[in-house]
Amino acid sequence: MSTALAPEPAATPHPPLEHDRRPGVTAAMSALVLAVLLAALDQTIVSTALPRIASDLNGFANIAWVSAAYLLASTTVTPLWGKLGDMVGRKRLYLLATALFLVASAACGLAQNLPQLIAARAVQGVGGGGMIVLTFALVGDIVAPAERGRYQGMFGSVYGVASIIGPLLGGVFTDDLSWRWAFLINLPVGAVALLLAARVLPNAARAATARIDYAGATLLASIATALVMVTSFGERWGWGSPRIAGLVFAAVALSALLVPVERHASAPILPPAMLRSRTVVLGSLIGFAANVAMFSVLIYLPTYLQVVHGVSATLSGVHLLPLVGGLVVTQTLAGRQIARPDRVGVILIAGMALNVVGLLLLATIGAGTSTLVLSAYFLVTGAGIGMVPMVVLTAVQNSVPAADIGAASAAVTFARSTGAAFGVAIFGTLLNVGLADRLHDAAHRGIHVPSGIDPTQTDTVDSLPPIARQAVLDAFAHATATGFLWITAFAIVGTLLAAFLTARSRQSN
Repeated sequence: MSTALAPEPAATPHPPLEHDRRPGVTAAMSALVLAVLLAALDQTIVSTALPRIASDLNGFANIAWVSAAYLLASTTVTPLWGKLGDMVGRKRLYLLATALFLVASAACGLAQNLPQLIAARAVQGVGGGGMIVLTFALVGDIVAPAERGRYQGMFGSVYGVASIIGPLLGGVFTDDLSWRWAFLINLPVGAVALLLAARVLPNAARAATARIDYAGATLLASIATALVMVTSFGERWGWGSPRIAGLVFAAVALSALLVPVERHASAPILPPAMLRSRTVVLGSLIGFAANVAMFSVLIYLPTYLQVVHGVSATLSGVHLLPLVGGLVVTQTLAGRQIARPDRVGVILIAGMALNVVGLLLLATIGAGTSTLVLSAYFLVTGAGIGMVPMVVLTAVQNSVPAADIGAASAAVTFARSTGAAFGVAIFGTLLNVGLADRLHDAAHRGIHVPSGIDPTQTDTVDSLPPIARQAVLDAFAHATATGFLWITAFAIVGTLLAAFLTARSRQSN
């Protein structure tokens, strides 16, 4: 059983491109950064454009599928992209995934009705999922284990920044141009990334010595489909509804079936030896917990700022600059320190603990919290978010043989994507429940607030009498803070997992 967080020696089919010896690594990283930026943006850029899309395409009832289709497709294909990259070489698959993403982006921008847009978003998710997981795996090909943390940290910063600016760009495009530009903007940027990648990425083809594990891929895709459906539609359909209960049961049953299927596969999509690795399993769980916290913060803090403090979508991004700054700085510092194996566990524990502190600070925010105090809270929260994701990925990559880097990267990416979906869904439910409870309490105090009011419709809220308007803002702020308090539980579990992983690794050494 593999327990070490330190890099393990493994033969590679080509020498890594050391950053201080091979200048080609800079060009390769530039191409990969552009691709990660596009794929990450498309997970969030549509959020602020959805109301306009629903109006233009006359599809409000099914508008949630525009986001769910991308998330569903990108999550389900992640393990398959990773395994295929191990088998046949990552460059050609990376170029295929990028090309597929660009073609689907054009189809999204030209869609004439909602079914066309949803179908194109699903294809776009297939390409985007491949771009992300293959990018992380390509870093394992291009640079030596001791340098992976530095570059993975850079990609993590891009991912975090994209998660914040995505909704802002979507709003700008929708208001000043057209919602179609949220998709069409991918074409010129993606074309540059594709051409650059074709020119500078190393050719490191691997012989396809075994058949594809279709059974394992189908099971994983089915599990991911059930989980994403639960998180995307749990609140809409009702968490206790037969449909949600059936999906949860299916996910559990299929997960139990996956292990024996992978044990008997000639080329398992998730190698059993990797599943027995403590670093891979615990690292994936830590990544899940970290992304529950991360996406709860990145998605709902801008909404809090816009509703409670009355700032525009663009200004909400400005207010979040301390969070972005903290994230980028700690991503960079953690990436440099991971070259020291003895510090990896310390970084993970400190990062998850700082996540706990940041979430507890956010659990105190209210309608009257000052900008200065919020900036300090955002800085601490961003610093915690930045210390974990890429350190986990690099530690997992360094703990497996070179032949399994793609599968290991896919396992972590799959866990993180699922964590992001869970975080957004759980926080949204907590927010809505808390808001309804607070408004109900306000009604008992004699404050009349129209039933079913949507606090994000600022014009409607501003038209209320002053006492009712303040009640809505206080209720939304309190519900947001309570949501962060509950999400802290995931960060605490992640901290305990990081401590357990570190302790067991020291014992094994």
